[in-house]
Amino acid sequence: MVGRSSELARLDALLAGAGLAGAPDVVDIVGEPGIGKSRLLDEVCTRARGAGFTVLRGRATEYEQHVPYQLFTDALADAGPQDAGPALAEARAVMQGIRKVPGDGSPDGPSARFGLHREIAAFLPHLGGQGLVLALDDLHWADPASRELVDHLIRHPARGRVLLVTARRIRQTPTSLTAALTRGAVGGTVLQLALEPLSEQESVLALAPDVPEDRARQLHAASEGNPLYLFALVHAYRAGGPAQGLVPGPHGDAVDPAGLPAGLAALLLDELATLTGSQRRLVEAVAALGDHATSAMLTVATGLSPEDVDDGTGGLVVRDLLRAGPGGRWALRHPLLRALVYEGMAPRWRAEVHRRAARELARGGAAATERARHVERSLTGWDPEAAEVLTEAAARFASTAPATAAHLLGVVLGHMPDTPDRFRQRGELVLARARALGVSGNLRESRDLLHTLIETSGKDHPELRTRAVAQCAVTERHLGHSPEATALLRRELSHDPGPSPAQAVSLQLALGMSALLTASYPEAREDVVRAVAVARADGHATGEAAALALASLGEAYEGETETAARFADAAGSLTDALTDPGLADLCEALVWLAWAETLLERYGDAERHLTRGLHIARRTGQLHVLPHLLTSRAFIHLTTCRLPSALEAAEEAESIARAAGSDELLGFTLAIKTLVLLLIRPLGDGSALSTGEEAVAAAGRSRGWWSSLAWCMLGHAAFVSGDPHRAQEAITTAGGGPGLPLLQPSIRPGQLDTLAAAALAAGDVDAAGRWVAQAVREAGRLGLDGQRAAALRGQATLAEHRGETARAVQLLDAAAQQYVRCGQSLWEAYSLLRAAPLVQRTGQGARAAAMWHRAHRIAAGGGARLLVDLAELIRPQVMQEAPAVPAQLAELTARELEVAGLVARGLSNQDIAARLHLSRRTVETHLSAIYRKASVPSRAALAGLMTRVGLGAGT
Repeated sequence: MVGRSSELARLDALLAGAGLAGAPDVVDIVGEPGIGKSRLLDEVCTRARGAGFTVLRGRATEYEQHVPYQLFTDALADAGPQDAGPALAEARAVMQGIRKVPGDGSPDGPSARFGLHREIAAFLPHLGGQGLVLALDDLHWADPASRELVDHLIRHPARGRVLLVTARRIRQTPTSLTAALTRGAVGGTVLQLALEPLSEQESVLALAPDVPEDRARQLHAASEGNPLYLFALVHAYRAGGPAQGLVPGPHGDAVDPAGLPAGLAALLLDELATLTGSQRRLVEAVAALGDHATSAMLTVATGLSPEDVDDGTGGLVVRDLLRAGPGGRWALRHPLLRALVYEGMAPRWRAEVHRRAARELARGGAAATERARHVERSLTGWDPEAAEVLTEAAARFASTAPATAAHLLGVVLGHMPDTPDRFRQRGELVLARARALGVSGNLRESRDLLHTLIETSGKDHPELRTRAVAQCAVTERHLGHSPEATALLRRELSHDPGPSPAQAVSLQLALGMSALLTASYPEAREDVVRAVAVARADGHATGEAAALALASLGEAYEGETETAARFADAAGSLTDALTDPGLADLCEALVWLAWAETLLERYGDAERHLTRGLHIARRTGQLHVLPHLLTSRAFIHLTTCRLPSALEAAEEAESIARAAGSDELLGFTLAIKTLVLLLIRPLGDGSALSTGEEAVAAAGRSRGWWSSLAWCMLGHAAFVSGDPHRAQEAITTAGGGPGLPLLQPSIRPGQLDTLAAAALAAGDVDAAGRWVAQAVREAGRLGLDGQRAAALRGQATLAEHRGETARAVQLLDAAAQQYVRCGQSLWEAYSLLRAAPLVQRTGQGARAAAMWHRAHRIAAGGGARLLVDLAELIRPQVMQEAPAVPAQLAELTARELEVAGLVARGLSNQDIAARLHLSRRTVETHLSAIYRKASVPSRAALAGLMTRVGLGAGT
């Protein structure tokens, strides 16, 4: 291969180091049409095979951009029989639209496409024994589903020796795909190779060695170093024909309808001009049929006999216009040639070829998803049967390729007569198309459709209008337009006659949700209470449960803990008594209840309800609730120190939010992911900080809940990265000032703790004191163990700064006990690590070591790498002259260890209770736990054990 030596050297190095830490996982080859991207991809694939890699190669095509996963199904067709496991078969079935649609027994709804992304990333390493190269050509033409999958593979590369190599045109690449590749390039996971024109020497040597020097120079000047254009010019010169475009100049300025430079188009047309009538017919049919262009289908599409088809294709192969592909399929030699032929077909003939193909596929029993592209392109007017095929295909694609579903429904609506007798049918199709647009990231187009439907429905179709309003309110919220959503909902509720009781409840709940997101729940409190009353009077148990759950969440946000707990109890009782089908219509009830219970620190109940919600949402296709349930799971698993599963949930939520195209929702999911990354990644890793920055960029500076959370998480990441000033700025931005007046009371103490620590690190002791005092007041009002512990931790930080070591130990020990009580094991471990060096300073080396060991065990077992690194950092301070602590004592909590030490000193239960300000029954409970964990049968055995390890009398 001539002229690409530097690019090939870099690619060879990547192949040699594929799978190594720090090496790019993706190669992005970019350049103008004809510049040699595909040729370079050919060479990469050849070299990869030579190095022992398995190579799968797929190509996107211009006229199949609404065939879901076409790029990947083309690539996976290369997988051999040895790779054909159940996962591969399932992935192919989903990508080809074979899996059943939601509602007919499928376990997955629209979220199936995100599961498919993870499934493909997981099995790719198994397709190549010594490594895999997945080469994707003409990525700029990829269908939306394939683009989403590429985006996933960029953000979550397949593990092992897997290299993704793409080739695309920059100017024709959709913005979302360009953004994904650019993010990857900035993050070091993507290597971009921009191909430049070939030099005159390289061009002549490769393509025109037999052409006289002067003419070769002239041809190169006309081609501007573009290999494909030069090839066509040389071909024309050798054939003795008129070489169009020989005048030097920017041929790219003149473009024909197929998107080709005018000179190149003219040369290719000259090549086609000498074809016979039957050859021309075959070439056009191949261009139209795409991957259905088998000899049998060409016979049907062209009307030629099988013998004529065989003769014609053979002659076209000799002329290098046609090339044989896998599965007996024919293809034109280059996508640019196909584009030129297809755009040059007579419209009626083009539609007829597609019509014949659709009929033949139907005769063969092909699914609607397989026929849809030909049915669509055969339409020249309203055809009810064709509309039925496209509508069925859209329903099947809705779960895995919603953008394609929206496109097909748009085709049907574009041809359907707009008459009063079809208004209801059109309205249902508009709602379905708006849903598909919404989940595929086209929120604005979805909203515009719904606005039109709301206005055209008027008084004649109130039920349709109300459904459109409810759907539009969700869309407006995802666009960050909660005030508009609120106004729309209030307008609908004010209609006379108003909506049905069930619809009224739904609209009132939507009002409450909009208020939550804008931190103005008190303004909607009456609406939510009214929804409870209306649902109860109407016997609508699901509506009542949802309203109670929303009321609980609203009160929890506002810091009204007792009221929130009462609502949560009532909502939980009702929800638990409902069936899954009964909850399906208001799955949001489980979102609100799970988050309310999370804020109330009832993690067991919250996890039970969110798990049920995830099952219902996936089964019924309610994609919009999944990010909220998944972020709740991520937060709970983080708090209870299950970091790997927390990250998995956070990343799935992020994927759905990105696909939805909602900046505020993305900001919210990235905020949760920031905190997870902060704790799961090693000390000094910058991924949490960069994710926090992306979160605030997405969420903006609005006064909403999601934006505030993003800024808070950025503050935590900045503090851990060593920038206390930025941490203070971020958290006070979230809260609207130093007192955090705009931040929900439910999370203030934790943020104030971080602010105080940042202030001390920055040398502002007075500010730290004010923030600690406020945290104590706020936590006392909330009455929640976790928030009280955060305030205690802040007090401890201040005491340590003042040199009050014993008091700091006492406060951190109390904080750890509060965290034990509410189940926040991650923060228990952090508090113990904070306390251990201080305890060592007070001369209690063995106790400090026991604290360290327990914290290390919790952190290591839960995947909290940050805390493990912190533990290793303080190990030398803590382990000075400390005796070895047996494993059974490492299981004890800090309070249990303290009780055991007092037993070893000979104190009675009553004395221990008085010393620790506990009840005698609490001491007895601690002792029962100590006996079980330490595997000792009696008080005397416990005292002996503590003495042997140096934690007994005199320690």
